[in-house]
Amino acid sequence: MSTNEMTNAVNQLRELRRMADELEAEMETIKDAIKMHMSAADLEELTGTDWKIIYRTVTGSRFDTKAFRRDHAKMAEQYTRQTSTRRLTVQ
Repeated sequence: MSTNEMTNAVNQLRELRRMADELEAEMETIKDAIKMHMSAADLEELTGTDWKIIYRTVTGSRFDTKAFRRDHAKMAEQYTRQTSTRRLTVQ
């Protein structure tokens, strides 16, 4: 890729990121309004002609690696492995 093509690609990527951020913010605003409505009406489920919204509490459990490392440092080190990946950062 030439320098000109790379500049164009970076500029296009920046513009698409900006647009994606705007869309994400707009989607969050709409989702928040739906959640507020459902919470105010004390609803967990809402159905329309071609859509269904479910908004309920989900309980799960996760392994607390931070506490495990604190309480069992030697064992945590024994079962920890290094990994390598490549990361692309465009600024």
